Amino acid sequence: MEQKKLPNGVLSIVLGILGFICCCTGVLGAISSGIGFYLALQSEKMYKADPEAYDNYGQIKTGKIISLIALILSVLMIVRWAYMIYNAGGIAEFWEEFSAAYEETMQQYEQ
Repeated sequence: MEQKKLPNGVLSIVLGILGFICCCTGVLGAISSGIGFYLALQSEKMYKADPEAYDNYGQIKTGKIISLIALILSVLMIVRWAYMIYNAGGIAEFWEEFSAAYEETMQQYEQ
């Protein structure tokens, strides 16, 4: 019997890597890595139903691991951003502090 490729192997790896790259933004990384993790889980279920029919399970495991790591880092960044905004007194206060720090830095490098 000829073995088939599991669907979404490459896609889960690509989404995991994209999530890893975007994990500092928090939300973008969580979305892409979450989708990659979900796709890897779906392919893993297909493999477990009929292991002899598929030959790229290692690719699915790799995509799952990369996506999970990126998802964890993204969630930690979301928690960090929420903590920073809370400590600043809300989003308006946080934005004012951020803008003031940005202006100060820009003035410092203009000289």
